Amino acid sequence: MSGRAFLDTNVLVYAVDDADPAKKKIARTLLAQADGLVLSAQVLNEFYVTVTRKLKPAIEPETAAHMVRNLARIHCVAVDAQLVQLALRAGQRWQLSHWDSLVIEAARQAGCSRVLTEDLATGAEYNGLVIENPFA
Repeated sequence: MSGRAFLDTNVLVYAVDDADPAKKKIARTLLAQADGLVLSAQVLNEFYVTVTRKLKPAIEPETAAHMVRNLARIHCVAVDAQLVQLALRAGQRWQLSHWDSLVIEAARQAGCSRVLTEDLATGAEYNGLVIENPFA
């Protein structure tokens, strides 16, 4: 890995989801290299909701909360009013959803060079921040 990389929610979910063993292995390999990884409070919230409500079978809330505490040890960007304003402008500029714009702006704020996600177009660039799909 070169430069700091921002992890989107789907990477974290795949790390605990048994439905796709290949993606689970890739996600866990990424998480094992925690130095240089970044996530945000938004990603932690999305992870908790996804694994407790959408994942089949769902993870128990207490277990998911423990996972969130462990994941929070990774460099975590706070979502504050300034970040929201930046994301609103980014969303308008690049025609992105608000949630994707928050990811982009949190990654930029943390000095990342890449966002690891399968939710945005691989190779897309946003002010020098490159999108990579680790599962492609």
